[in-house]
Amino acid sequence: MTPTKALLATIFLLAASIAAAADNSLLIQVEPGGGYRVWHTEGATNLGEEEILMLAAGATPEGSALQPVSAGPARAFQTGNGVIIEVPGAAADRKLLVDRDACGAVKVWHADGATRLTEEQLTELVITALPGGGKLVKVDGRYAKSFVTPLGYAVVIWAPVKR
Repeated sequence: MTPTKALLATIFLLAASIAAAADNSLLIQVEPGGGYRVWHTEGATNLGEEEILMLAAGATPEGSALQPVSAGPARAFQTGNGVIIEVPGAAADRKLLVDRDACGAVKVWHADGATRLTEEQLTELVITALPGGGKLVKVDGRYAKSFVTPLGYAVVIWAPVKR
């Protein structure tokens, strides 16, 4: 193997290990009356991209008419924080926030998820957020870094690498 190929292989393996290390991502939104709304990358309610786009296209501030989708009847609301899809009949995870990543792909945030942070932890993550990523914060034995985004504060949480 040439030195260039070895270097490229090493860079690829390093990038893959960093990406695999991410445990969770959150989106934190500051509520108008104070407090936080936390959205999760994973949740119980999953809709297909076509269903999400169909619902988002009909979103109104009052809420669209209920539409049949794979998770049950759903409606979409246009809010100041983006489009929120509500699935009233879902057992859990009844709200989804529609977002787009930097490449324009649909990203869905779930209202219910496994990660629970304290008010103090959420405040620290919001205060330290920067557009390119804030300082490293320790959260319950894991690391977190927060970023300012158009919809709030995106947070990536991961376990430290054991050496």
